Amino acid sequence: MSVSITCTSLTFAWPDGTSVFRGLDTAFGPGRTGLVGVNGSGKSTLLKLIAGQLAPADGTVRVAGEVGYLPQNVTLDTALRVDEALGIAARRAALHAIEAGDVAEEHFETVGDDWDVEERALATLGELGLGHVGLDRTVGELSGGESVLLRLAALLLRRPGVLLLDEPTNNLDLYARGRLYAAVASWPGVLVVVSHDRELLDLVDQIADLRSGGITWYGGNFSAYEEALAVEQEAAERMVRVAESDLRRQKRELADAQVKLARRKRYGQKMFEQKREPKIVMGARKRAAQESAGKHRIMHEEKLAEARERLDDAAEAVRDDDEIRVDLPYTAVPPGRSVLTLRDLELAYGARVEHGFDLHGPERIALIGRNGAGKTTLLRTIAGELEPVAGEATAHVPLRFLPQRLDVLDGELSVAENVARFAPGATNNRIRARLARFLFRGARADQKAATLSGGERFRAALAALMLAEPAPQLLMLDEPTNNLDMASVRQLTTALESYEGALIVASHDLPFLESLGITRWLLLEGGELKEITPEAVGYSA
Repeated sequence: MSVSITCTSLTFAWPDGTSVFRGLDTAFGPGRTGLVGVNGSGKSTLLKLIAGQLAPADGTVRVAGEVGYLPQNVTLDTALRVDEALGIAARRAALHAIEAGDVAEEHFETVGDDWDVEERALATLGELGLGHVGLDRTVGELSGGESVLLRLAALLLRRPGVLLLDEPTNNLDLYARGRLYAAVASWPGVLVVVSHDRELLDLVDQIADLRSGGITWYGGNFSAYEEALAVEQEAAERMVRVAESDLRRQKRELADAQVKLARRKRYGQKMFEQKREPKIVMGARKRAAQESAGKHRIMHEEKLAEARERLDDAAEAVRDDDEIRVDLPYTAVPPGRSVLTLRDLELAYGARVEHGFDLHGPERIALIGRNGAGKTTLLRTIAGELEPVAGEATAHVPLRFLPQRLDVLDGELSVAENVARFAPGATNNRIRARLARFLFRGARADQKAATLSGGERFRAALAALMLAEPAPQLLMLDEPTNNLDMASVRQLTTALESYEGALIVASHDLPFLESLGITRWLLLEGGELKEITPEAVGYSA
């Protein structure tokens, strides 16, 4: 098989000097590859380097064929028409001109051989569940998830040889995700996808695990990778136990040797004092004993050093992904206390809560529904960012809202400075002590928010909100697992276990929602908010 992407001695660092890659050598061949790794390991950076969005400090990236790149955060001009976003507006206009009788040569040059461009565009939109979207509509009429699918449709129409997808299921509901899965499963060329979506990663042919600036390859999909990794980790932990046992044995042998040498020294000193042998013989014996003792000590010390090195090597092979551990007692809400009231609420863009809604005590609410149903609009209205068309949304406790785009952070400020904005009365030492529990220790707390990876940025935003003063007793999260790797999703779940207030989470990630101990499921559908049973969730979401 011919190699389509080759990275040779690839080196890249951010302007602040933070190194991402140093001399990385890797290659991606035909087929579907899942690129995984903890947040901040450089997955998105590697895709941008391959796509030509970033330039390496050293080394080369060679790609055979055209590259199609879907970034993590899709931003499209809301004034664009759909055909413009698809990149077919000029060909479509020329085609219509010819059909209207205008036989100018430039129209034929524009169309080229692509006479079925409009049909292909509509077919591609239909395959991605966007059949209802007309080519003359504007991007501003689409939801965030539909915008992602539109950008993907534009890539599919170009038919690039290499397709790079960075967290493509962000903002997609279950229906839209199914469409994306089908597109990935049928992709004929080279595909590299960064994702935290297990179902998507189970469609790939191999996994590239990016860790500490290097890539380890695993054949098969994500489930096979997890099994292989579990076997590796079990072996690594076993090697640590063996190395620890060897280290203890070497320490004992060194201690025993030192005791024996001390005894010999005392015996030699005693013989010297009693002068039982000629002085020249005793001197020679003393020098030989010292030389032997020195060699013996050096031998045992070398063995001890080797044992320590084996332990370090073994320990390095064991993955130790930190977990967020945070105590948030001031977020507690007593059972039965009124937290939120919605009455005759009518939202911008048409959604409404006709019969009212009350949230009491430390309830955990899952807000689900298809893309464009109005979930984000509802949360922004509760947070006071949008005015309701009619009715009222009243929070009876301090609340904080974490939006999808994480724009609560100022990119020019450090992590610690961002947290200080939300807790102006807290001392610098207190902020840093609490940030350490969110895994921002030492210099990491001084890193500018703009330089953080998607997962790190989310963790910083979550820290800013959960450490805010007054402590939030109602926390609202909009698609919080977007941009998070598996380890970070576990970290988020752990952090939310410590949260004792009321929680409203809008998400399409059902396994994540189920891990939170959801007490009520709310479905926003057809402009109406209604409570559903847990059994109906999979079908409705």
